[in-house]
Formats: sequence, structure tokens, C-alpha cells
Amino acid sequence: MTTAPWQRLADQLSALLEGESDFIVILANASAFLMDQLADVNWVGFYLHAEGELLLGPFQGKPACAHIPIGRGVCGTAFALRESILVNDVHTFPGHIACDTASRSELVIPIFDNRQMPIGVLDLDSPLIGRFTEADRIGLEKIARLIGALLFPPEAGQKTDS
Repeated sequence: MTTAPWQRLADQLSALLEGESDFIVILANASAFLMDQLADVNWVGFYLHAEGELLLGPFQGKPACAHIPIGRGVCGTAFALRESILVNDVHTFPGHIACDTASRSELVIPIFDNRQMPIGVLDLDSPLIGRFTEADRIGLEKIARLIGALLFPPEAGQKTDS
């Protein structure tokens, strides 16, 4: 699949996770689903905020760094800035943390709870330089919002912007 039809993927992921409330099950199936559906990726997973750092969560791919300081690497920086970061060539990103030397490009999307506080990041790596596009960023931000809403359903009376 060269370009992901993001609405279809979001709908399929939503159907896969419908009725699920367990944190680990949601993240494990989301990472497995994205790894299966996206071409030319070698790692898809989550880092979760705990005790002032990002800790490795459910993922698909080779073993990964278990602890990432906030503000370090692509994941820690995206979390600190509360914004997505698309890196065409990880070797040009200052302070990149190389967990898998085969990874050449990376896309990191923050995940927010129902109060819009960041709780972690969705991290995708590819062995290809320039694998991720702005369309991928926008589509995966939608998927990250879906995951955040499943993990932290809106409180009664709270508006959603999905």
C-alpha cells in the first residue's frame, strides 16, 4: 500500500477496537493493525508518559529503547512540544535516538487524554528515507485522536472534535 486511505483505516481500527476498554489491548491491537496495514514500516508502537519520561508500551518490530527522556530524540521532543514530528532522514535530526539502525525515517504523533493532556506518543519508523508524507501525518493524527478517545472516553457533557 503506497498511500493509505486514512478514513478507511480509521473506520477499520474503530471497528476492531469497538467496545474495548483495556488500555493494553487497545494499544497492542492498534500497533499490530498499523504494522499490518502500512507498507515500508519496520516499527510501530507507543511510548507512554510515566514518572517524567516516556516508557516503551505495546509495539510491533524489533526490540526498542525502553526509556526516553522528555525532550530527547524524536519521541521525547514530539511529546514535549505536544505536536507531531515528521523526520525524512533520522540522521539529520539532532539527538536522534537510534533503537534500530535500519530505521531511516520517522513519524511521531502525540496522544492526548480527554483533557488534552499528552499521555504518550505513537511512533512509526521506516527503513526508507522520506517514507512518511504530510498526508500520512494528518491521517495518523486522526488515528491518534481515535486511540486517545478510546483510552480516555469524553466525560459526560464534554464536547469532542473528532
